[in-house]
Amino acid sequence: MINRWLFTHIDNSALIIFRVFFGFLIAAEAIGAIFTGWVSRALVEPQFTFNFIGFNFLQPLPGNGMYYYFAVMGLFGLLVMIGYKYRWSMISFTIMWAGVYFMQKSSYNNHYYLLLLLCILMSILPAGNYFSLDAKQNPTIKKISMPRWCVLIIIAQLWIVYTYASVAKLYPDWLDFTVAKNLMIGRANYPIVGAILQKNWTHIFIAYFGILFDLLIVPLLLWKRTRLAAFFFSVFFHIFNSIVFQIGIFPYLSLAFTVFFFSQETIHRVFMKKKEFYTRAEVKTPTYSKPLFLIMILWFSIQILLPLRHWVIPGDVLWTEEGHRMSWRMMLRGRSGITSFYILDKNDPKAQKQLINKKKYLTKKQLRLVSSKPDAMWQFAQHLKKEYAAEEKDIAVYVNSQISINGKKRKLFIDPETDLANTPWNYFTTNPWIIKYEKTAPTN
Repeated sequence: MINRWLFTHIDNSALIIFRVFFGFLIAAEAIGAIFTGWVSRALVEPQFTFNFIGFNFLQPLPGNGMYYYFAVMGLFGLLVMIGYKYRWSMISFTIMWAGVYFMQKSSYNNHYYLLLLLCILMSILPAGNYFSLDAKQNPTIKKISMPRWCVLIIIAQLWIVYTYASVAKLYPDWLDFTVAKNLMIGRANYPIVGAILQKNWTHIFIAYFGILFDLLIVPLLLWKRTRLAAFFFSVFFHIFNSIVFQIGIFPYLSLAFTVFFFSQETIHRVFMKKKEFYTRAEVKTPTYSKPLFLIMILWFSIQILLPLRHWVIPGDVLWTEEGHRMSWRMMLRGRSGITSFYILDKNDPKAQKQLINKKKYLTKKQLRLVSSKPDAMWQFAQHLKKEYAAEEKDIAVYVNSQISINGKKRKLFIDPETDLANTPWNYFTTNPWIIKYEKTAPTN
């Protein structure tokens, strides 16, 4: 029964046209990162990067190397779009994007993580088997159908993302519109819409429409009776996000996903009239069906469980940040801090703590990261230790950090008596030097 459901062949127009959209968008993401200055701010200007802990071997290329790196990624994106050496091009882009993703987190974005997951999925999908240079050069690979699982894994991945994004919003500061209000304050100077974004009714609409959209958009797109209305809601929602939040390709990528929800006949008629439409619905169970099924179970088990890990880590994730990344907790809170670093020469019994000038080491973007994120504080302490070790000095690093969530009163965040330079990082549980409070400190 499961094999019949997964391996029944259907028309592949949706996957083919999505490959074209996807290739164009990832190329735009890579090339746009150069011309908007993102590469410069995130990877060229910093003295060092805050990579994901454990990925210290990933470092930006020297000189103008990262500009060439992103230009090559853009080229791979274009090759994906036109379907030239599709599998090789898609895997190459995926590896390079993973390198950038784990290399720095000063510009961390959930959308970057989603793009990484999609790149992995697209690397295994038969998206180059039609309307591609590969199929033109080698007609033996040309196919007009694909197994149903190719669509199901995309839909399932999106459903997980949107569901977690909705559930994460069910907390007091979102429900009383504090988050929406704070998000809109910085956009008061927008032409035409700036004043409207400051209205209380706008904040109410944003808060509850956000919850309902994320929770219901996938099932509404799946149901034929509500599909068209859900599509127009999706267009409005994502264009609004693109204009107001300026979040790159994600709104347009989200709209591209809708090709997987409309009927095969509709997608074929709208986008690929000249292509033969597949109607035979044959069941073709490949020899690798069992390994594929096990891989899918493993993949989606990780996707479901990883966003839940903060429930087994002590403390409130909104405050501690532990378990926040890769959990689809998108635009949930405003986080700011005043954080100072002090060093102490451990070999000098008369030494006094000295305040570190963070601007000497960090860019503006990195200063914001270090001021509020515990892992960045720890990494900066490690960097200072390494810098002073080069001068044959053994130092301790102490942090005084006051954090505010959603504009609330600041509270002490880090144990000021803990030497972060000589304290290990706990990967899978809490770090005890992050101060927890009995109640949810930032939302009281």
